Amino acid sequence: MSAAQKQVVIDRTGQLFGCFVLLSLFIVAAKDPATFVGQTTIGITNGALLALIALGYTMVYGIIELINFAHADVFMMGSMLGMQLIVSMGVSAQSGVFAKGAIIVVGLVICMVACALINVAIEKIAYKPLRNAPPLAPLITAIGMSFILANLAQKIWGPSQVSVPDLIGNGSIAGVRIKDIVVIMVTAPLLVGLTWFVTNTRQGKAMRATAQDQGAAAIMGIDVNRTISLTFLLGGLLAGASGVLYALVNTTTVWNAGFKNGLFAFTAAVLGGIGNLRGAVIGALLIGLIQAYSAAYVGDRWTDVVIFSILVMVLVFRPTGLLGEQEITRA
Repeated sequence: MSAAQKQVVIDRTGQLFGCFVLLSLFIVAAKDPATFVGQTTIGITNGALLALIALGYTMVYGIIELINFAHADVFMMGSMLGMQLIVSMGVSAQSGVFAKGAIIVVGLVICMVACALINVAIEKIAYKPLRNAPPLAPLITAIGMSFILANLAQKIWGPSQVSVPDLIGNGSIAGVRIKDIVVIMVTAPLLVGLTWFVTNTRQGKAMRATAQDQGAAAIMGIDVNRTISLTFLLGGLLAGASGVLYALVNTTTVWNAGFKNGLFAFTAAVLGGIGNLRGAVIGALLIGLIQAYSAAYVGDRWTDVVIFSILVMVLVFRPTGLLGEQEITRA
């Protein structure tokens, strides 16, 4: 069997698997539509939070081909700082709507800026000196920075989970949780804004040019160092927003919250095609939906197994991810 014939078999198998999944979801939805809709909204909410983290992974990889493992802990720092800000301001679930809305907005802005600065500092201190080093050196450094942030958070806020006042509540509108609506209202503009920035602005075009070829971009007058720092800045902004929303939705956070959420976000980036912004968002939404459906219909303890089993199958059928493109090596 030729390589082309093997690829056809793999593609057909992948299509059959996709049809089987869609048919299973259709049967489940027909049996209990209300539960299915509820799990779908929860899945979209979880996916939106993961998308904000996954974009940070995929942008940095697209620019300097580095898996920034510390990015998950930047997200964790955002959730911790958001919790600290809310508690310090004395706002509780019994406070007025205006007070709660104001602290959410202020918390988002402050934590996004703080996480952006943390991410830029990590790039300047840990990654920039190793820009021309062998690939293993920055990778190990990224893991080291992850441990530093996690242990710093544990030292400051303690090893136990910390509670966050429930500012959003458990109400619903037309069967959709208010928490889900708030998350979508925050994440959708951020995702659209990032896409517009990368596509239409001068700095966004510089990011795309640097991702294509750093040497050529530098020859064309692009400040590569500033562009890389901007990429880390944007990733930190999104991670900070995701951290605050995570704390508000779950009403709790912990020093190691970045581990599992970061792992899922990285999985989403790989699933969608590492380095592809749209792929990261689509992959995150898929992971979020798989989480929600698995928890409801398979069992919460099997969720991780289901997610990574599907990831393995997707990568077997399409190694570059759903929207990734095969690189062409020229002699």
